[in-house]
Amino acid sequence: MLIVERLAIRYQQVPAVQDVTLTVHAGEIVALLGSNGSGKSSTLRALAGLQMPAAGRIVFDSRDITRDPAHLRAARGLTLVPEGRRLFPKLSVEKNLQLGAYAQRNLADLELSMDRVFSLFSVLKERRSQLAGTLSGGEQQMLAIGRGLMAKPKLLMLDEPSWGIAPKLVTKILDTIAEINASGITVLLVEQNVHRALALAHRGYVIQTGRVVLEGTGKELLDNSTLQRAYLGI
Repeated sequence: MLIVERLAIRYQQVPAVQDVTLTVHAGEIVALLGSNGSGKSSTLRALAGLQMPAAGRIVFDSRDITRDPAHLRAARGLTLVPEGRRLFPKLSVEKNLQLGAYAQRNLADLELSMDRVFSLFSVLKERRSQLAGTLSGGEQQMLAIGRGLMAKPKLLMLDEPSWGIAPKLVTKILDTIAEINASGITVLLVEQNVHRALALAHRGYVIQTGRVVLEGTGKELLDNSTLQRAYLGI
């Protein structure tokens, strides 16, 4: 579904990503791991079209999208749930979800998508008229994921979904990601909780200083203590 070849990203000529090559197959959960500043979020931004790469190639669903603008990538089914959630705090839960479905023209489809989000996160249904900025951190993360699902993605990219939320809600968020994947949506996951991410993922890549230094199944990366200490700090 996704092929990334030798991706390079620079900010004012300073390299953030130097040589990232990875693949994501349909139906997988793939984890992208590494320390802070390693280039994980920059990679997701480039895949979503929010940052144009300095070099490399991105192929999504058999189409070269390297230079496509972000809105076309979203319309083709490539959706990013960004780090920090980036909600519209002064709009209601329902309005935030509707904005996730801006490309949908069929009202019946929109209602079906919203019902699906509410079935995953029942608290959002209870608070559909509440302003997004008044939700707890965990509820805001649920809303951010729900907004991403409203775009009907083929590939859902999640950047640090457990960031800044109560530990008791982390399990709920990660279990829901598994449920989303089981429904047929492919997932590319950047997650600070390395053990939980690798337990969830089919495969994983480890990035250090803007380069992929390790790859393997989730179990292979979890079981290799030397590699964990060297590259993941665990």
